[in-house]
Amino acid sequence: MLELDQSIASTAAPMPVAETPRPTRAEAEAAVRTLIRWAGDEPAREGLLATPARVVRAYEEWFAGYRQDPAGLLSRTFSEVGGYDELVLLRDIPLQSTCEHHLAAIRGVVHIAYLPDRRVVGISKLARLVEAFGRRLQIQERLTVEIADTLAQVLHPRGVAVVVEASHECLSSRGVRLHGVSMQTRRLLGEFAQEPRRGEILATLAG
Repeated sequence: MLELDQSIASTAAPMPVAETPRPTRAEAEAAVRTLIRWAGDEPAREGLLATPARVVRAYEEWFAGYRQDPAGLLSRTFSEVGGYDELVLLRDIPLQSTCEHHLAAIRGVVHIAYLPDRRVVGISKLARLVEAFGRRLQIQERLTVEIADTLAQVLHPRGVAVVVEASHECLSSRGVRLHGVSMQTRRLLGEFAQEPRRGEILATLAG
């Protein structure tokens, strides 16, 4: 357990910190109108009049993760597990996120596995954990670390494995415009970082 905690402490990414006051809704809508003009259109025309307000409302949904406490989502755990201490695995959790480099969509799935140490968490909380980190400006590598490390810090399991498979619209809709390409990232902690558990969990997640 000490090795697991030390690994997390040395690699966990810091939470984003706001350095300036949050803009008002009116300021956010004005920024959208500026982008519409920069794109070459007229925000005052009929079809675009309500677009700034719609975009701001959409941003409230797309980036709702900033208003959530990921660790708090896992705070309620259960100890009455009948001595169960083997693999807990939730596959194909939907991921919706946004690339922080181009504000383009990231879409994919997340697989989460852990080896409980006397305590488990409700499976819906694992999905909510993915959503809390996904609905922020992200890069996939950091997202993978944040999910795994938060689960390890709160549950203190014997092992954690997180695999993220996603496609990035910044790759398919601009630049090289590659379609049908997906990216995989993974983070293994505790027993899952050591053989033979490492090989076993990777084979299970690939299945």
